[in-house]
Amino acid sequence: MIHDVSLTHTLPAPGAYRLLIKNMVCPQCIRVVREDLAALGLQVHHVALGEADVTTPDGTAPDWEAVRTRLLDAGFALLEDPKAQLVEQIKTLLVTLIHYPPPGPRLLNYSAYLEEHLSRDYHHLSHLFSSHEGLTIEKFIIRQKVERAKELIGYGELSVTEVAEQLGYSSLAHLSRQFRQVTGLTPTEFQKLGPASLARRSLDSLI
Repeated sequence: MIHDVSLTHTLPAPGAYRLLIKNMVCPQCIRVVREDLAALGLQVHHVALGEADVTTPDGTAPDWEAVRTRLLDAGFALLEDPKAQLVEQIKTLLVTLIHYPPPGPRLLNYSAYLEEHLSRDYHHLSHLFSSHEGLTIEKFIIRQKVERAKELIGYGELSVTEVAEQLGYSSLAHLSRQFRQVTGLTPTEFQKLGPASLARRSLDSLI
């Protein structure tokens, strides 16, 4: 199954090594990572966006160089620096929340959400993210929400006003302002360009 985009990050299985992986942004990424790790002879216990838990048949440590190479060949990267790992966790939580939201009301307090899931003060997370990525968490969230808006507009199933509501904007004007900042167009102008212009940018180009 490739539908594990849960926001709940489980603890590693007993004796398993947790891999933190950069550029996992969609359910297809989960499938590819699972298959690639299994192809290395690893027992894969869990894969979600940004992480995987593995063991070896004999209980020894994985061949890290083989893991790095396999992931790089597939467009991913094994994260080993603690700061880079934390930044990627921030990205993964936000991408999952915005693009694959759970049922129920749309979460609006992203700072509290990150603090809860990462057990870190938001000021610390914000400073680390900005210094590492060259943009703020807030701007990253805006980029992701605009990209999700482009996707929803492209489906043609919701009005622009409904898209704004689904993404938790207080008004259509608020969405339009941020959408124009990122794309140079309002959502309505973007919609009028037609299907050929509604293609989403690859999510990995946004993270």
